[in-house]
Amino acid sequence: MASKLILVRHGQSKWNLKNLFTGWTDVGLTKKGEMEAKEAGEIINQLDFKIDVTYTSFLKRAIHTLWIILDEIDRAWLPVHRDWRFNERHYGSLQGLDKSETTKKYGEDQVHLWRRSYDIKPPELEVDDERHPINDERYTNIDGLPASESLATTLIRVQECWKETILLDLKNNKNVLLVAHGNSLRALVKMLDNISEEEITQFNIPTGVPILYELDDNFQPISRNFLGDEENIKKAMQSVANQAKSE
Repeated sequence: MASKLILVRHGQSKWNLKNLFTGWTDVGLTKKGEMEAKEAGEIINQLDFKIDVTYTSFLKRAIHTLWIILDEIDRAWLPVHRDWRFNERHYGSLQGLDKSETTKKYGEDQVHLWRRSYDIKPPELEVDDERHPINDERYTNIDGLPASESLATTLIRVQECWKETILLDLKNNKNVLLVAHGNSLRALVKMLDNISEEEITQFNIPTGVPILYELDDNFQPISRNFLGDEENIKKAMQSVANQAKSE
């Protein structure tokens, strides 16, 4: 039987709560986010298979979510593989700005393009801006660091990382858990399910909700299911879709 893949977007972060563009800014979880991670772990623990390998990004909201999940499933001993290529999409000079205020200033259409278009990047950061990843020690000696990204460019690095890491584990009959971010996971979903550029812009991933992929022997999806209460998941998806609307 082919291996299983579980994707989880990190629990609610402090900047999710404040409705700020986060991107690569390294902010922690809220109490709600910690509870979402715990609930995700409880759901995963009820499945009829065990996690063998885990992956996450370089950002602590995802790392801490993974730690909580591993504690809940009593597999804290598993190695954690961190890779910057699973980071959130870089939001350039929008990082730190309030989404609703930005919408009021630039208009809902423009902000929607920056947030959800497939191949349009937000304004780039200057190299001397402290928010540029070149000025962050965790990315030392990494070439090609972005100053801003679209979902299309995010997909390039996510797909590369998938082929070099997770796919190899799946081929070795390992069940994999990846805890990452809304856009890096959307990129992966687009790749796995061959979703169109237009459709993926409307695809919303709530925080802390496990997504289970059943894969065939060629590692192509048989099914994709959000795990948990269906009504709560629908509400959470709508909440994600509403984040950029001005009040």
